[in-house]
Amino acid sequence: MNTKKVSFFRSIHFKLTIIYALLTLVTLQIIGVYFVNELEESLIDNFKESVDSSIQALSYSIEKELSKEGQQDPETLYTNIDNLLQEYIIGADNISEITIVNKDIVVVGSVGDTNSLTIGKKTNQRMITGTGISRQNQEDMMVNQDDKRVIVFTRAIEKNEEELLGVIYVEADIENTYDQIGAINKIFATGTLIALAITAVLGSLVARTIIKPITEMRKQAKQLAKGNFDYRVKVYGDDEIGQLAMTFNQLTAELEDAQETTEEERKKLSSVISHMTDGVIATNHMGEIILLNGPAEKMLSIAHEKVIGTDVTHLLGLEETYTFEELLDLKEPLFLELGTSKEETVIKVLTTIIQKEEGHPHGLIAVLYDVTEQEKVEEERREFVANVSHELRTPLTTMRSYLEVLSEGGWRDEKIAPQFLQVTQGETERMIRLVNDLLKLSKLDSRDYQLNKDYINFTDFINKIIDRFEMSKKTDIIFRRMIPKEIVYVDIDTDKITQVIDNIISNAMKYSPEGGQVTFKMNVDAESIVVSIRDQGVGIPKENLDKIFERFYRVDKARSRKLGGTGLGLAIAKEMIQAHGGDIWAESEEGIGTTIHFSLPKEEQEDDWS
Repeated sequence: MNTKKVSFFRSIHFKLTIIYALLTLVTLQIIGVYFVNELEESLIDNFKESVDSSIQALSYSIEKELSKEGQQDPETLYTNIDNLLQEYIIGADNISEITIVNKDIVVVGSVGDTNSLTIGKKTNQRMITGTGISRQNQEDMMVNQDDKRVIVFTRAIEKNEEELLGVIYVEADIENTYDQIGAINKIFATGTLIALAITAVLGSLVARTIIKPITEMRKQAKQLAKGNFDYRVKVYGDDEIGQLAMTFNQLTAELEDAQETTEEERKKLSSVISHMTDGVIATNHMGEIILLNGPAEKMLSIAHEKVIGTDVTHLLGLEETYTFEELLDLKEPLFLELGTSKEETVIKVLTTIIQKEEGHPHGLIAVLYDVTEQEKVEEERREFVANVSHELRTPLTTMRSYLEVLSEGGWRDEKIAPQFLQVTQGETERMIRLVNDLLKLSKLDSRDYQLNKDYINFTDFINKIIDRFEMSKKTDIIFRRMIPKEIVYVDIDTDKITQVIDNIISNAMKYSPEGGQVTFKMNVDAESIVVSIRDQGVGIPKENLDKIFERFYRVDKARSRKLGGTGLGLAIAKEMIQAHGGDIWAESEEGIGTTIHFSLPKEEQEDDWS
């Protein structure tokens, strides 16, 4: 799984540090603003009180001089007041200008750097005239001609708080106070920066203690995504993060156990599906194939890689008859016929929905069964029953017809009665042979069938059987032997193998013409012997050659019945030979003849203890 690397400026570490620093900055700013405002207000108030105190002292002296205004000439008044002001302003560093007016708002004294008032003239200065009229002290902040901040004070000079004598106008330079405030602000700003730097370092360390376990848990989560369950988060404490780390480690262990259980179950299921003899197809909720095991590939003759993602109805050839939704609702099995008519394969399909207890189907599982052999056996069973019924019905019908004629008086006819009785006897014997052959087949098919084997010299054994047929034959048929004289031992049930050889020789003699030749040949190798019996009959067509060992199969049915065959001889021979661990097969050319071969396992020669 690809994981995008987180930028430091987008990491939680950086964010926590920034948050910690910002909280500190905001706190310091709030404290700073409050502190500076309070400090500024306190310094200005102190400055005002200091200036006001000095004005009060000056006011007392000026009051005495103005009280004498009518008793002395104006020049003497101006000189006395000027002397008082010069003396006052020298001792007051912060005072930049002082102006004294009498009760008529006439300037009687003025000193200072920005003094522009004329002694003996009235002034129209707003604050002076306002204070003169209202007798109310006033204060105001302004900027003087030198672009310096000053506080202007106006104080009424009264005699016994009843008579207005004049007004004092004072400009006090407060720039030094603001310079002090600025210096304090710089000191506070520097302290704030130092505090922020220390806060950032401490915040980074604090954030690291929080982020480190989270980073380790992130690494563990990445390892879990890769399937690695060996990594564990280190627990640094018993706080919430420590408990989270312990919980994460516990979750990892539980996930590992669950993964092992799931993997074990998956391997079991995969092994079961892989080793099933039946085909399995799984689809998703859209009907697209997501799983196909080996037997299903063989049954459908397809490659796994080519069908993944293919619609299941298309794969099974059902797109014209069923939709995927109809397959989900299907309760009955489906039967598919694949291949050619000669090599047809019948597939039985059972479908099951993949679905939780509630909700829509998640997919479909189709199990494929190859029932070709079952269908073939069922067809053979039906054909066998039909053949047995037919084989029994034919002689029974003949016997009933003849017996009806005899019962209706035909037995009195000396010519017809013996002939009819002979036919009836022949059909009876034919039914007996048929029933006996059926009993033999039934016994061979039973599970408890056992062979009574003996070790015999097969060379002498087969020669005796041929001698018996050669002595009892009534037709002019020549027997030719190509049997080695060496002693060959086999472990066989002599009765059963005698029946096999008798049946093959009987068929060869039946189908060979007068003067024909039956050839007996035996080949011996290290592990088995192969016996071949060849006739010079009409032969068997190639398309029928593989079917002559089937029950009730006849190449020429009319001729076989005429010769007394039941159609079971070669089927019985095949069962007996295979019961001995051998094999039987045929070769034939039409118009030339047929050769029946059978093989038997060879045994080691017995020791002679006599």
